[in-house]
Amino acid sequence: MHEIEPYYRWRDDYIAAEDERSPFYQTQYSEFEFDKLIYNYYIHPQWDEFGSLTLYLKVLYVDYDRRYAIIEFIGEWNDALYNDIMLLKREIIELMIQEGIDKFILIGENILNFHSSDDLYYEEWFQEVEDGWIAGINFREHVIDEFKRNHIDYYINFGGQLDQMTWRNLKPLQVFKKVEEQLIRRLN
Repeated sequence: MHEIEPYYRWRDDYIAAEDERSPFYQTQYSEFEFDKLIYNYYIHPQWDEFGSLTLYLKVLYVDYDRRYAIIEFIGEWNDALYNDIMLLKREIIELMIQEGIDKFILIGENILNFHSSDDLYYEEWFQEVEDGWIAGINFREHVIDEFKRNHIDYYINFGGQLDQMTWRNLKPLQVFKKVEEQLIRRLN
């Protein structure tokens, strides 16, 4: 797991540690010291902590004018034991919403498992974005099944092209447009 880096090709466009409005503003990273763990496995030092013991993230891009954020995750999303959604909502999402972000693209290809609790924080997040949305792209099939089994898919959009989106060769605005197009089709 220590070799899985957060996506870095958009660093010319955006770096959360250099964004004064970001929850990770002025975060310092080690290039060589592996200090973050998921269980007994070290992960790459460029991933960001937000209080969870098993889930880390990287804010890859934020566009304040278009009001969207692209966030990549790694680890185990565990609401049952560690209440990861509460930590994510309180420590990251609420700060982004205060800055006007109401569209969230969550990249989940490195989420290994999901363990559900209740859906209150998902519902709260969904209600706070009003005219916006939350989309999950490239989550693993068994993780999506667990989200659906617990009715979290009411709040986070999964399915169709969102589950197998080729995004790494695109610029952030292209990813946003591609996701938005899928969600608009669903509404129509």
